[in-house]
Amino acid sequence: MAHVKLHIPGPVEVSKKTFEAFCQPMVGHRGQGFKDLYAKVQPQLQTLLATKQLVYLSTSSAWGVMEGALRNLTAKKVLSCMKGAFSDKWLDVAKRCGKDAEALQVPWGSPIRAEDVDKKLATGQFNSLTLIHNETSTGTMSPVAEIAALKKKYPDVMFIVDAVSSMTAVPLGFDALGVDVLLAGTQKAFALPPGLTVFTCSPAALAKAATVKDRGYYFDFVEFEKNAKESMTPSTPSIPHIYALSSKLDEFFAEGLEKRYARHAQTNQMTRDWAAKHGFTLFPEKGFESVTLTCVNNGAKSGGRTVDVAKLQKLVKDQGFLIDGGYGKIKGTTFRLSNMGDETPETMGRLYAALDSAMGRL
Repeated sequence: MAHVKLHIPGPVEVSKKTFEAFCQPMVGHRGQGFKDLYAKVQPQLQTLLATKQLVYLSTSSAWGVMEGALRNLTAKKVLSCMKGAFSDKWLDVAKRCGKDAEALQVPWGSPIRAEDVDKKLATGQFNSLTLIHNETSTGTMSPVAEIAALKKKYPDVMFIVDAVSSMTAVPLGFDALGVDVLLAGTQKAFALPPGLTVFTCSPAALAKAATVKDRGYYFDFVEFEKNAKESMTPSTPSIPHIYALSSKLDEFFAEGLEKRYARHAQTNQMTRDWAAKHGFTLFPEKGFESVTLTCVNNGAKSGGRTVDVAKLQKLVKDQGFLIDGGYGKIKGTTFRLSNMGDETPETMGRLYAALDSAMGRL
């Protein structure tokens, strides 16, 4: 069957070199071979996240650690910052975990703003908050540094940040941000297959977790810290994923992190330019567009062009590329094009050529 290249918001395309890295000989997860592997990636991950804290590896989707953060850090009430399908879901997940949760809801396409968070936290009701930095359903990136600055005003509130679709594509200095949890699944900007989550915690988060009962075992942050000190994980990890992560981190540093960030900015701007060339507007509020994917309006706002999105998808897929037809309540009134991971101006150019060809046949 012919390969269809992924330009959806995730999972993204995985290179042959990365897949080959999965095929290393198996080692015991409590043996020296695994400890050496973890010890090799640990300083690379710390450099990537600009942190002195240990970085943990969880064999799970990001939702596992997201739920774990709620169980570890919410003793009173959580503020769920909601601006799209995935950030909206965190409210439901919190309630399913038995947590008292309240929504800070903004319209889809708008960012979470620090002043709105400040007003909520000033009530004194909350001891944790959840924030998705880059909301993939709407292609909207919230100003995480401005929001994180509130931590100084509310030191007892645990700031939990999902950077699933932004980590490795934009600078995210954990220590400078001052948040309590920063996490990402590897199937997006890391350009690895799904199944592994990278995350780190502040000393305050670890201290808080140690006081919380019924936080479980698999996602117990105290267990992650204890094991990471010995270059191990609490439970048996997906060792092939970590071999592939090691290979990927070598690529990141060979390219250079600043060049990597600049490449994502360049390919994202190219996608925005393609949309404008064809008369489309963008769904997010201006100035808060994602750097890793572009959510294109299909006539939904601003009087832009309207096309048959399902037909556009089919015509592009026939040429070997998979694009996304919009998510949730904006399915069909938007479509999404990913530029995250290994994509370059050259590879994105081939996508635009396929899109141009499809547009000419609509």
